[in-house]
Amino acid sequence: MAKAGLDPVVWSGVLKTASGIFISPTLGFMLALALVLLVSWLFLRSTPAFADSAFRRLQFVSASLFSLGHGGNDAQKTMGIIAVLLYSHGQIAEVDQIPFWVVITCQAAMGLGTLMGGWRIVHTMGSRITRLSPQQGFCAETGGAIALFFFTNLGIPVSTTHTITGCIVGVGAARRMSAVRWTVAGRIVWAWIITLPAAAIMGAVFYFLARLGDRLFG
Repeated sequence: MAKAGLDPVVWSGVLKTASGIFISPTLGFMLALALVLLVSWLFLRSTPAFADSAFRRLQFVSASLFSLGHGGNDAQKTMGIIAVLLYSHGQIAEVDQIPFWVVITCQAAMGLGTLMGGWRIVHTMGSRITRLSPQQGFCAETGGAIALFFFTNLGIPVSTTHTITGCIVGVGAARRMSAVRWTVAGRIVWAWIITLPAAAIMGAVFYFLARLGDRLFG
């Protein structure tokens, strides 16, 4: 928009992406809530110790599925941007012909970023919204994975953080509404609303700075 106004913007794509921001946590909430009810019914006659031990093991599976969904959706966004840049410079013949080095680089960057940073986010998601038991963690991760696979299959880019937030709120609300720290959840929702326009403004600012630099030093 900073370069050419409103005409070049594909609004259908913008609306598709923006709607995913709000639909993904809602779907995650409903899936996680349903999974908590189902799991609670299936393990109704089990002892707390057995259930705790079982879900600690099952969380390896649910966490792996959620990680797969994370890479399957989030990594494609960065790969798509890189592919368009390569195509615009004649490095690839078709936009969908993404070189393997782009795939592996995006995967490595996501893995290293998750491994090395973001511990404040991990703390917020793991304990500040609601306290998660192994059973609740399993339901939240499984619900999040299902939601991510669903949106990836439809070609809709969504935020993994938004999705798992909805799932965590869902499992907390299944226990009792007061178990969820709604003020923390509210701050996260406001961040969702602010993110797109704030990112657009930053993009425009850096575009104008680049043009200014080109005029001064080009």
